[in-house]
Amino acid sequence: MSYVEVPGAQVPIRMWTDPATVEGVAMEQLRNVATLPWIQGLAVMPDVHYGKGATVGSVIAMRGAVCPAAVGVDIGCGMSAVKTSLTANDLPGDLSRLRSKIEQAIPVGRGMHDAPVDPGRLHGFPTAGWGDFWARFDGVAEAVKFRQERATKQMGSLGSGNHFIEFCLDDNGAVWLMLHSGSRNIGKELAEFHMGQAQKLPHNQGLVDRDLAVFIADTPPMAAYRNDLFWAQEYAKHNRDVMMALFQDVIRKEFKKARPTFEPVISCHHNYVAEERYDGMDLLVTRKGAIRAGSGEYGIIPGSMGTGSYIVKGLGNAASFNSASHGAGRKMSRNAAKKRFSTKDLEEQTRGVECRKDSGVVDEIPGAYKPIERVIDQQRDLVEVVAKLKQVVCVKG
Repeated sequence: MSYVEVPGAQVPIRMWTDPATVEGVAMEQLRNVATLPWIQGLAVMPDVHYGKGATVGSVIAMRGAVCPAAVGVDIGCGMSAVKTSLTANDLPGDLSRLRSKIEQAIPVGRGMHDAPVDPGRLHGFPTAGWGDFWARFDGVAEAVKFRQERATKQMGSLGSGNHFIEFCLDDNGAVWLMLHSGSRNIGKELAEFHMGQAQKLPHNQGLVDRDLAVFIADTPPMAAYRNDLFWAQEYAKHNRDVMMALFQDVIRKEFKKARPTFEPVISCHHNYVAEERYDGMDLLVTRKGAIRAGSGEYGIIPGSMGTGSYIVKGLGNAASFNSASHGAGRKMSRNAAKKRFSTKDLEEQTRGVECRKDSGVVDEIPGAYKPIERVIDQQRDLVEVVAKLKQVVCVKG
């Protein structure tokens, strides 16, 4: 489908979904965003749903301003995926050992490594700039500097919630490795600190929603936020790179006889800010639950833990600010999912997938998400499908 335009106070709201199917609280958030005086455009992806301040699945383009809540608390959260030389014929009948080995190599939940991962010991890992990256931690907000030790030990760890690591097969039987994570606790603390700072600024006192507080260009608070934001986005990218290297090491050991090789890794943020130019204007484009889908750019759009995911290539649609959805998108809250579904439902909906099937992940049940095929179909003018993946092992945080 192409987009539907809904009137907004400052700009029209371009929606790649039927507005009638969007929950009322999410539509209210979108209308609130469209009232901001700095906004230049608002695009809404088919996986849109309610979030804090700004909806998940929204792309907000502003001139001379940026809204921390429009990034979210997991700065730089995103996806990585890589195609391997392995095929379905290389897989053992029982995949429980493989899941166990992945969980041993990569801490999940609130876990962290006992000592910081040495990237120099990871097979083929590019270490250039690693020291400079950590040296720049001295320049982040004083309020979070005491978290440095934790941040170094959480580098290369999964986190919780909807974060995952998957071992997948495409329609041709090729094995793919895929994972979803972000900037861990350090990104969350930086985000929450700056959201609080923004809400204190005089120009934000009359906003319809205090969570939409912004920083203004060429001011010290904006400079401080941009510094911490871009550092956290880099942390998230490094975090996924370290995990992918650890994941590949597991695969090399577990499939030693097959001597697996790996194609270049596809990686994309879906909670971040980028400096981009549209209609002759330099804009700050915030994607919260959306990926960049410029012409020919590869992206990853995952489904839930029992369905499938898609590797896509962007079509460069300027109406969406070169964006596409970041996943299936929730159709019910975590609490609602826990009330609606049982562990028996989880077992049924994840049949054939080696994964946790206990009460701790019922809120991640496939039934809590929108149908990924429908989400993909609604953005045929934003991306083309390169490969469809189906997980056979899923590690949840």
